[in-house]
Amino acid sequence: MSKLTPKIILEGTRLTFKTDIAFALNEHPRVVGPRKYKYHSPLVSGEWCAFTNFPWGRGLINFEPQEEALAMETYATWVRLFELQRYYSWIVDRFHLSTRMYQLNTYKKDYDFRWLEERLLPLNFRLVLLTRSPESFEAARAERLKVSGNPSQYNDLNLFVEEQKLIRKLAGESILPMLELDVSDNNIEAATEKIADWMESSGGLYMSYSKSL
Repeated sequence: MSKLTPKIILEGTRLTFKTDIAFALNEHPRVVGPRKYKYHSPLVSGEWCAFTNFPWGRGLINFEPQEEALAMETYATWVRLFELQRYYSWIVDRFHLSTRMYQLNTYKKDYDFRWLEERLLPLNFRLVLLTRSPESFEAARAERLKVSGNPSQYNDLNLFVEEQKLIRKLAGESILPMLELDVSDNNIEAATEKIADWMESSGGLYMSYSKSL
């Protein structure tokens, strides 16, 4: 059988269950194959607060202006790693669109990631934009507060509604194949099935062989 090599970037505001869906996709037999035993299947997150030595600090999305060079070098490193290990599966939980959204909202600066997408496109990366109806954020917050270690970040739901408008606009500018998926019903299993269907039907599960590295 052909080798499964899906590459999916999950984007969206908070409370769209990106991380839950990322983990579910990373064990989905139609996406990464049957998991008869545990093995290393990479899941990457732009939300890792790796730029600071304290919890809920700064990272690839919410870096400060003086950390711009660090952030751009990190993006260049990630895409090079993806290129070097192209015949594997990569699930990414928030990436460059979240960076654009945060930096626009916080510092009024828009970063041009065309160079990044032009390198991701030949690797068959796909973009999944997770959205929800404005009225459904309340129920999602109630569910998240059961487990959140930082509940104050969910105080202003209107912020997420406005962020969603912006990230939808940014996703519309992407050159990557994209699926917008409504998760207002909070059904993670149904969401992963729809993503698997799309990946299958659009040729997103496999890569043709290339000598170019």
